[in-house]
This record gives sequence, C-alpha cells and structure tokens, in this order.
Amino acid sequence: MEAVEGLAGALPTTQMAGVPAAAAAAGRLAFGVAPVPGVLSVADIWRSLLSVPVAADGPGMIDQLRELEDLKSLAAAQQARIAVAFDLSQRREQAAAGVPAKERGAGVAAQVALARRESPARGGRLLGLAKALGTEMPHTLAALQSGQLNEWRATLIVKETACLSAEDRCAVDKELAADTGTLTGAGSLAGAGDRAIIAAVRAAAYRRDPHSVARRAAHAVNDRTVTLRPAPDTMARLTALLPVAHGVAVYAALTRHADTLRSSGDERSKGQIMADQLVGNVTGTPGGVAGIEVQLVMTDRTLFQCDSEPAKLSGYGIVPAEWARKAVRTESEANAGELNIWLRRLYTAPGTGELLAM
Repeated sequence: MEAVEGLAGALPTTQMAGVPAAAAAAGRLAFGVAPVPGVLSVADIWRSLLSVPVAADGPGMIDQLRELEDLKSLAAAQQARIAVAFDLSQRREQAAAGVPAKERGAGVAAQVALARRESPARGGRLLGLAKALGTEMPHTLAALQSGQLNEWRATLIVKETACLSAEDRCAVDKELAADTGTLTGAGSLAGAGDRAIIAAVRAAAYRRDPHSVARRAAHAVNDRTVTLRPAPDTMARLTALLPVAHGVAVYAALTRHADTLRSSGDERSKGQIMADQLVGNVTGTPGGVAGIEVQLVMTDRTLFQCDSEPAKLSGYGIVPAEWARKAVRTESEANAGELNIWLRRLYTAPGTGELLAM
C-alpha cells in the first residue's frame, strides 16, 4: 500500500469536512485571491499526480481509482464554483461599462465552453448547472465535492428538479442531503444507478409540488420527436421520444411479433426481428427501401473501379467504399423489379469540391 500512501502524500491535505484525503488537496484552489504559502495551484496538483506511481497490488490500484474518482468529483464542484464566480465578475464588468441589464452575461457560456473543451450549447448547460448548484442546491454541491456524486449524477438531480420553484428545489435538495441519509449512509443513493437516482428525485419533487411535475409532463408531449445518430460500423441509432403510453405500445407490439416468429422457428434473434419489423412497418416494405430515396454519394472511381475513396450517405455521414458498393449491389439483387437506382452525375471543381453542375 506504499503507492497509495504516496498518492495522499503527494497531495498535501487541508481541513475540509466530509472530503476524502486525496480529494481534499484539490480544495486548496484559490478563488480570485492572492496565493498564500502552502496553497497549491492547479498546476501544482497536476504535476503532483503525474509523480504518483501506480500501486503495486490490486487492492492498492482500486484504492487509487476511488481516490482519483473522488478527486474528479471535487474538481467538478470547484469548476462549478469558478464558473459562477466568473459569470458574476463578467456581469459586474459589463455593468460598469454601461452594458444594458438584459445583455449582461453574454459570451460567458461560450468562454466556459472553451475552457472546458465543450460546444457552446454544452457550455450554457454547464453554466446553468453551476448556478443551480451554487444558489439552490448546496447539499447536492456538497455531495459532489465529497465524492458521493459525480458530475453527471449531480446533473440528473438538477435536471429533474428544474420544474420546481427555487424554494421547493431547495427543499428537495435538503431532503436528499447527506444529513437525511439519502445521499450517504445505509440505503443511500451514493452507490445507486442513474435510474434509481432519477426515481428518488422525481418522487421527492412530486411530493413537494405535484402540480408542477404534472405540468412538466403535459408540456413534454410537445417535445416528441425522432432523431438519427451515427453508430460504429455503418450502423445508426434511430431514437423516438414518445409519450410513455405510445412508447410502451410500440415496444409491446414489436416484442409480441418477435415472440411469435421465434416460436415458429425463426432463427433471427428477438432484437433482430424487432428491428426488421420496425423498418418494414415504417417504410411499408420488408426491405425498408422501396419508394424511399436514400442518397448515397460516391465517386465514379469508387462505384465502377473499386477505388477505396469513402462514400457519403446523406443523413448519416462517411461510409466505407466497399460497404457502399455492396449496398447498391445487394439491394438491387434483393429487390429486382421493385428497386429503382438512379445515377446522378455531379461535376465539381478540382481542389475546392464546389458543385458546378449535375
């Protein structure tokens, strides 16, 4: 266990109630104040961690993983505090410069996103999370700082209480706090999964203000949608956000159909049958492509000369050249007389790729 002790030794500790020893060192971050002797900078902590050797045995390695996970949670809590402090400082500077009140804070989320290597939209959500934790959910912030929660699960708690007033949100935060045994101790959420945490927070929110939760559910129906995201190996994730009754009905119908075919000797897996049936039901054909235009863009060299230049599937992205040729060949053979394949010749400018004619 010498290496584990080395981890704690490389990061001098400070007095922070409820914070693990390894994570406590990161609590020495200074927030806009002049450095004082004995206080580590972020760069100091980073260099100290690099000098820590990996433990020599399995238990030691697990201890190190846990200590570093606690450190990540504490770092997330400190990032939240810094983001709120930065937002406040920018608003003060903008106010002093005569910026109208409704325009103050512009650009803060983008700078937070840049610092955290995230998209501007994600930066806005992170700033909103930081403000909620700092002003309305201090107990959740403390649980994040102590390592009882990670940033994602703190985000879940904040998200599930977004429909509540500030007063009710604070009450739910207190109910879930460590001193009530919900986030720590026996029967706590500390080791629970995401679903258990969401269920506990929703139950607490409903007890506090059932009308707000009901209004949120009614409004959520307007957000129903279908999205498509690329998945590895030329697969795609088709996701439908539906009212729960509709979602359960669709899944039950697909499951029932799959069970029927499986009991009749169909060798496909249950999931494969459900996926095939979904495609067939939506497109109206077993193959799922007749009557539907799928735009597969490739060079003439890729199509006719077996060139390796990848193709592009509209709505998806880049696909391997061999996959593109196989898709054209397989579909044309499987749907002879039903599938029409058109070739559009696109003329582009050499070098720039600008479309000139078609």
